[in-house]
Amino acid sequence: MRVAMIGTGYVGLVSGACFADFGHEVTCVDKDPSKIERLERGEIPIFEPGLDDLVASNVRDGRLSFALDGAGAIREADAVFIAVGTPSRRGDGHADLSYVHAAAEEIAGLIEGFTVIVTKSTVPVGTGDEIEAIIRARRPDADFAVVSNPEFLREGAAIEDFKRPDRIVVGAEDDRAQAVMRELYRPLNLNETPILFTGRRTSELIKYAANAFLAMKITFINEMADLCEKVGADVQQVARGIGLDNRIGSKFLHAGPGYGGSCFPKDTIALVRTAVDAGSPVRLIETTVEVNDARKKAMAARVSTALEGDLTGKTVALLGLTFKPNTDDMRDAPSLDVAPALLAMGATVHAFDPEGMAEAAHLLPGVVFKDGPYDAVAEADVVVILTEWDQFRALDLNRVKSLMRQPVMVDLRNVYRPGDMRARGFRYTSIGRS
Repeated sequence: MRVAMIGTGYVGLVSGACFADFGHEVTCVDKDPSKIERLERGEIPIFEPGLDDLVASNVRDGRLSFALDGAGAIREADAVFIAVGTPSRRGDGHADLSYVHAAAEEIAGLIEGFTVIVTKSTVPVGTGDEIEAIIRARRPDADFAVVSNPEFLREGAAIEDFKRPDRIVVGAEDDRAQAVMRELYRPLNLNETPILFTGRRTSELIKYAANAFLAMKITFINEMADLCEKVGADVQQVARGIGLDNRIGSKFLHAGPGYGGSCFPKDTIALVRTAVDAGSPVRLIETTVEVNDARKKAMAARVSTALEGDLTGKTVALLGLTFKPNTDDMRDAPSLDVAPALLAMGATVHAFDPEGMAEAAHLLPGVVFKDGPYDAVAEADVVVILTEWDQFRALDLNRVKSLMRQPVMVDLRNVYRPGDMRARGFRYTSIGRS
């Protein structure tokens, strides 16, 4: 099938490359000339394991191309995907749909023959109705259907998630649109992937509900971690004990400094705003947002406490800046709260991240960026593990200790065992463990 993907951000580029790998003919369209130029040179603007090879192989085989002007691709497409950004709107937290509406306007003037317009962007309930109205107003004669097809991709594992998903959700009332969507995802039949067809509004809400539930699960275990510290319990054993219950499950029960990233922060806030406007407040999600925001801001105090409450003139080494490993995404990362707070307390902050430092340099003025983990910890008074990159899981701790002014570690990801760290002579603090 012929696919036009509007937007070459994280969702659009991964989805486009994977659809091409399924055998479809895909054109990814973007208004940013520099991004298209980079993609045509074979440069990937985001870090996602395996994406560079996937893009290169499908470009080489002629199934994947990039365009600044998508007119031709949209006219010929069986399905046009809208995969543009929906950031939080300044002032009220609602999802900013200006890019979605602009894409709908562009699509309206170009489609020919029956075309399925697919919303891949994360959008509030009712956005599909708005897209349909925009296109219908401009092209009352057009033969099209608007479908919701939310993405459930984890940064760092997006290709695996796209090709081996738990489920595909499609909001479509039109039988012809359902047939197109079945054909697009037909390669997943081999894995017997369930395709859930729902109403369009239901599909839009499923995406928000899923992200809100996972954010709530993270926040729950973080609060249990705080309680564990007060009563002398171990949050990792608590998480394992409840996670073995099939009704709960073990995923997203890892205590830490709070969630961040491109999805959970903005999607939880957008859901809260949608619910308030609908007259049906979601109190659990409201509290989740508040608790998570407060948690990220409180992490710097843990570092200060590890140095007896005074960071004046001290050097703090931060290992990890992105919100999670295997991505260069800095959006709403805990480091954006922790690093400025440490600087405000009088500390000098050194930092290293395998992929996130280029973006962090624009977001964290005053932080000194280093070339590697051992460079970062040299002459530090305390080392803080903020992101659990693999290379931080197996540090040469004897070398770390020898490089530091004093052997103090604040492990906000529970990478190491408290007993092992004490045996090595470290003053060690972690999350939810004695």
